[in-house]
Amino acid sequence: MRENGILRVIARFIIPLILLFGLYIQFHGEYSPGGGFQAGVVFAAGWILFALIYGLDAALRVISEGVMYRLAALGVLLYCAVGLAGVALGGHFLDFYPLLPWPHAAQQAGIITVELGVGVTVATVIMLIFTLFARRRGWWDEAEIEAGAEEGDQ
Repeated sequence: MRENGILRVIARFIIPLILLFGLYIQFHGEYSPGGGFQAGVVFAAGWILFALIYGLDAALRVISEGVMYRLAALGVLLYCAVGLAGVALGGHFLDFYPLLPWPHAAQQAGIITVELGVGVTVATVIMLIFTLFARRRGWWDEAEIEAGAEEGDQ
C-alpha cells in the first residue's frame, strides 16, 4: 500500500479528520456518548491507518515505541492521581467534589481529567499492540526468507 499514490493523498486528508473527531469524542464525552475509551480507539485507528499507508517505520518516527510506553503509564498515573486526590482531600476514591470549592466545576474537571487519562492509555496500548503484531509479522517474513535461502543452499 505504500506505493499507492491515491491512498497516500486520501490519507493526508482523512487522518487529521480522524484525529480531530477523536478530540471531539474526548472532550464531549461527559455531555454525549463517548469519552476516553472511545476517543482512544479513534486516535489509535488514525495512527494505525497512518502506519498501514506509510509503513510502520514512518509511524514510529511520529510516535516512538518508548513514547507510547511512557504515555500509557502517564495515562494510568493521571487516572490514579485524580482518584487519590479525592481521598487525600477527605472524600472517596474518584470523588471529585473535594477537588474544587464549586461542586459542579469539580465534577466536570474530575471527569475530564479521568477521561483524558483513560483516552491516552487506551490509545497508546492499542498502538503498542498493533506495533508488536506488525513487528512479529516482519520477524516471520524474515524467518521464511532465511528458511527459503537455506533450502536453496542444500
